Amino acid sequence: MAGRQGKQTVRNMLWSMAVIALVAGSIYIFIPHDDSKSPVKRVDYRVELLTARRAAAYPVVAPEGLAKTWKPTSVRFDASKGDSWHLGYLDPSGEYVAVKQSTAKPVKFIEEATQRAVRTKATEKIGGQTWHRYEGQTYDALVREDEGATTVVAGTASFGQLTEMAQALKAS
Repeated sequence: MAGRQGKQTVRNMLWSMAVIALVAGSIYIFIPHDDSKSPVKRVDYRVELLTARRAAAYPVVAPEGLAKTWKPTSVRFDASKGDSWHLGYLDPSGEYVAVKQSTAKPVKFIEEATQRAVRTKATEKIGGQTWHRYEGQTYDALVREDEGATTVVAGTASFGQLTEMAQALKAS
């Protein structure tokens, strides 16, 4: 009799596991979920922007009027490193775009901010200002040196998207 009860217990356990797997599978299939959404969270950078604008020795820029499909993902201001301002975004196609500013020595700052991109002969007029194009293995970039600071718009996005970001930059 003991052997028969053991087989029945194993059989009941297997039936229970099958029912649990069926319920879990049904929940997974019928409950909506979107695996395509980026796990990167949108950040609110308003407080950091106000702080940077009060503390920095130059006009700190941030984009205005970008579509909601542009997603701010990171923000930093470090007064101890040349009033360094960083604002990271994902563009509508999920590519990275960063706005960086600093009063640090331009050569070193640009090399760091662009991930060692190389200056080309190409320039762009954006908002009445000349931006220099940099091309690199990791990032492409648009760079402007003026007003006591260097401004870099860099990332994995296309030059079209970098230009769109540069056009949206305002110092308030």
